[in-house]
Amino acid sequence: MNTFTILLTCIGLISNSASASDVQEKKPIRVYADIVGDLFHAGHIEFIKKARAFGDYLIIGVIADENVEEYKRTPILTLDERVKIISACRFVDEVIVAPPLRPSQEWLKERNIDYVVHGDDFSPELLRDQYGSSLDLGIFRAVPYTKGISTSNIIDRIVERYKKGEFSKE
Repeated sequence: MNTFTILLTCIGLISNSASASDVQEKKPIRVYADIVGDLFHAGHIEFIKKARAFGDYLIIGVIADENVEEYKRTPILTLDERVKIISACRFVDEVIVAPPLRPSQEWLKERNIDYVVHGDDFSPELLRDQYGSSLDLGIFRAVPYTKGISTSNIIDRIVERYKKGEFSKE
């Protein structure tokens, strides 16, 4: 059965007694996003939900400490701890441990990635540096950064409360 016949059958313009195996299943849309995921919080969940909305199958790359240190501070949680937390998130279908910080076109194509998603909080220079391949392929999508919550914000809250003595039960 050719594609045109399948299309006409699906929209009901012709009837057909062909078996279900004659009709190809729709290919799932694979979405990739990388994340540090340190002190996993509500902002991370919002990001993951926004990324998931672009497709059917969400792959999260959890960035290795040495790569994170290239552009921000050393994570507090270990890579293994972050992977375990993110793997438990119901919106995530697959986790890649320590993916390349700058995924090449070949790397993306090998994994059949349809979209690469990141928050809109990167400078144009950093965006080009880390996501140049997906930008060149036309598969990059930015989502709004969740305001009011970040790992740095949580660290600041902890430090402030520690200074105020809120952690002492004397």
